[in-house]
Amino acid sequence: MNKVGEFEELRPLLFSIAYRILGSVSEAEDAVQEAWLRFDGSAAVPTSVKAFLSTTVTRISIDVLRSARMRREEYVGPWFPEPLLSDPYQDPARSAELADSVSMAALLLLERLSPLERSVFVLREVFGFGFDDIASAVGRSEPACRQLLVRARRHMRTGRPRFEADRQKREELARRFFDALREGDVSGLRDLLATDVQMVGDGGGKAPQLARAVAGAENVTRLLASVFPLLARIDVTFEPHEVNAQPGAVFRGRDGKVLHTLALDVLDGRIQTIRTVINPDKLGHLGPVADAWTVSDEVKRVRRRMR
Repeated sequence: MNKVGEFEELRPLLFSIAYRILGSVSEAEDAVQEAWLRFDGSAAVPTSVKAFLSTTVTRISIDVLRSARMRREEYVGPWFPEPLLSDPYQDPARSAELADSVSMAALLLLERLSPLERSVFVLREVFGFGFDDIASAVGRSEPACRQLLVRARRHMRTGRPRFEADRQKREELARRFFDALREGDVSGLRDLLATDVQMVGDGGGKAPQLARAVAGAENVTRLLASVFPLLARIDVTFEPHEVNAQPGAVFRGRDGKVLHTLALDVLDGRIQTIRTVINPDKLGHLGPVADAWTVSDEVKRVRRRMR
């Protein structure tokens, strides 16, 4: 197999590593492209192409993450990862680890770790790399990597997200939620929410947020029931779709452009968290992006006419 073929075979793995380290689709794609350029420009033939490219994309991602930390500290409002509709890398032997590790909740938890801790945790816990390859990837000794993993596990253990284990139950609850949302069924929505449910939105200061942080079943129900019927009146539609391996949906304006995504965390037969991403900078990889401010103005006009 030539270089192009070897690289393309490994591209899904490389992207999945980079995305979990960075929490950004666009930055992960850039990291993978940079890894290709370094691979293509190298005259040496690596003993293991997989090890070489995994090391390369990990080191690039660590450098990018370090420079991104300050930007995230200055971010306006809650910061969420860029929504991922499908993970290109699949491994039946590690399907549970892959799905859980790409959830919004898990990626937010990874934000607590240093870039090195995060990279070691991702390579070991998610993808099952050996410590020799991990040491090469992060530029530390094997004993140091083991210590990094111990610290990372400790941080992750304190807030590790839990999800409904039965995928069919999770999908059925999500279907009922979106049916109730579409029909404006207030009591139906309320019955599906956990008592302490939270709804949080990421607009990044570049779009009107559905909710910066709303807590409690009554408050969240009131918000959903007041906003989504108005969106429907101006021809905003949504299509249920997995978002970061959890039930969710993509919302579109009347012209078909992406308005925002919504993801649900489900546990014990109830929706625990609702996260929306409406920052246009985080939606471009999903297609043309709607002008959320224009949509918001339309909603306000409809609301005034209904009073």
